[in-house]
Amino acid sequence: MYGKITQAMSAYPPFRALKHRNYALFFFGQGVSLIGTWMQRITIGWLVYRLTNSALMLGTVSFASQIPILVLSPIAGVLADRLSKHKLLVITQSLAMLQAAILAVLVLTEQVQVWQIIALGTCLGIINSFDMPVRQSFIIDMIEEKEDLANAIALNSSLVNGGKLLGPSVAGILIVFLGEGMCFLLNALSYVAVIFALLSMTVQAKKAARPAQKIWTELREGYQYAVTSGTIRSVLLLVALVSFVGMPYISLMPMFAGGILEGGPDTLAYLMFANGVGSLIASVFLTTCATSDKLSRLLIFASFTLGGGLILFSVSKLFWLSLVVITAVGFGMMLQSVCSNTILQTIVDDSKRGRLMSFYTMANMGTTPFGNLFTGFFANSLGVGPTVLFCGICCIIGAIAYALHAKAPKDSKDEDEWEQQGCVNCKTDH
Repeated sequence: MYGKITQAMSAYPPFRALKHRNYALFFFGQGVSLIGTWMQRITIGWLVYRLTNSALMLGTVSFASQIPILVLSPIAGVLADRLSKHKLLVITQSLAMLQAAILAVLVLTEQVQVWQIIALGTCLGIINSFDMPVRQSFIIDMIEEKEDLANAIALNSSLVNGGKLLGPSVAGILIVFLGEGMCFLLNALSYVAVIFALLSMTVQAKKAARPAQKIWTELREGYQYAVTSGTIRSVLLLVALVSFVGMPYISLMPMFAGGILEGGPDTLAYLMFANGVGSLIASVFLTTCATSDKLSRLLIFASFTLGGGLILFSVSKLFWLSLVVITAVGFGMMLQSVCSNTILQTIVDDSKRGRLMSFYTMANMGTTPFGNLFTGFFANSLGVGPTVLFCGICCIIGAIAYALHAKAPKDSKDEDEWEQQGCVNCKTDH
C-alpha cells in the first residue's frame, strides 16, 4: 500500500503546478488573502449572532452577500471570455479590500448596525459575482502546460482550505481578546498580498478568437453548450443541489456552537477548524489524483460522505463527536467541489471557459443564498438539528441520482468528451 502511494506521488508530484511563475505568485499571494477572508466570514457570523441571536438573521445576511452571484455571474462569464482576466482580478480584489476596510471602521468605532452589515455584504456579493468566475477561468492562463491544470485546481482548493483552517482559529482568538473589528481590519490588509502578486505577473495579452457579439447572444450560446452536454449538465445539477441543501450548514454553525453545544466563539472556532481540516485533507488527497474515471467515482462518494456527515452532525450533542463528524462533512464538501470543478475545466472548450465557470459559480454559490434562507427559516421554526438532518438526506438522494446517471449509457458527445480528456493529469494535448 505504501509503495503504491509513493509511486503515485512520484508520477504526479503534488506541487508540480508551482513551477509556473504566475501561478506560484498567485498561490502565495492568495494564500495570505484567504486567511483574512475566512477570518471575516466567521467573524461576521458571530457578530450577527451576538447582535440578533437569530438564525433567520444569520441566513438573511448570508443571503444578501450571495444572491448577487446568481444574478450577475453570467455577465461576468461573458466578460471573462472577452476581457483581460488579469486586469479584472486586480479591480475586484481592490474593491474587496475597500469593503473590508469600511466594515472594520464601522465596528471599531462601534457604529455598526445589522442593516450596514447586510448592505456591505451585498456589495461584497456583487464584487464576488465578477471575481469568482474570472478567478476560476484565470487558472488555466497561469498554467503553461495543460496537464498541470488539475493539480493547480487541487492546490488552489488546498489553499482555500488552509485559509479555512487558520482563519477561523485566528478569528476566534482575536474576537475574544481584541474584538471583531480587528478581524475585519486584518482582512483588509491581507488583500495587499494578492494584489501585489497580480501586479508582479507577466501576462501576455490574448487576441479574441472572434468579434464579440451581444452579451445575451453569448450567454445563450454558453447556456446551450452547457445543457446539451450530458456530463456538464449532470455535474452542474448535482453541484446546485448540494450547494442549496449542503453548504448552508456553515451559516448555522454559530447556532450549533452557542445553542446545541452551549459554547462560545472558541467552540465555533474549533468546529470551523475541524471542518477546515477535513477540507484540507480532501484537497491534498486530490493533488495526486490522476484519472478522470476516478474523479467521477469520487464525486459520487463525496456527496454520500457529505450527506451522511450532515445527518450525524444534526443529532450530535457531544462536542468531541461533533468535531469528528464536521471533519467528515468538510472532507465531503471539498471533495465534491474540487472533483466537479476539475471535470468541468477539463472538458470545456477554451472559448467558453469563462461562461461555463460562471454557470459553475451560479450552481456552486448562487443557489446557496436561497439555501441559507431556507435553512434559516426552518431552523427558527423546527430547530437547527431537524433542518440539517433533512439537508443531509437530500444530499444522499442527489448522490444516488447522479450515480444512476453515471452508470447509464452516455450520449455520443459525452463519450467524445471523456475520450479526448483521457486522464486528467497525463501529458496529452487535448
